[in-house]
Amino acid sequence: MAATQKPKRSTMTDTHKAALAEGREQGRAIRAYLEALEHSAPKRGRKRTAASIDKRLAAIDAQLGDADPLRRVNLIQERLDLTQERESLDVTVDLAALEAGFIAVAKPYSERKGISKAAWREIGITPAVLKAAGI
Repeated sequence: MAATQKPKRSTMTDTHKAALAEGREQGRAIRAYLEALEHSAPKRGRKRTAASIDKRLAAIDAQLGDADPLRRVNLIQERLDLTQERESLDVTVDLAALEAGFIAVAKPYSERKGISKAAWREIGITPAVLKAAGI
């Protein structure tokens, strides 16, 4: 190759671009469903309600006035965490729609990525969902 010639860049074919786009879409559907499952999974201990969070926020506001600086920063952080948790209580996730999206793409995604049924089961996907997906 002469010094003045630039190396020829290979261009992606439309088929390759479509395959990449399909992989991204499948990944998004899988990720959304797994995150929704993780978020909706039952947690240990007493469930927090909006009322219990509001009660704790009021208690924090009452304690802030006479708290020393270190205690104040801890209370402020707790208030920020509780405020975020309170806002997330109002958000509802349509798990059925995310599950349908998962079912539609799980089989080709699993085949392409080499993900076994056992791996899906271990992360928390139910046998019924895997069966519906064809896995």
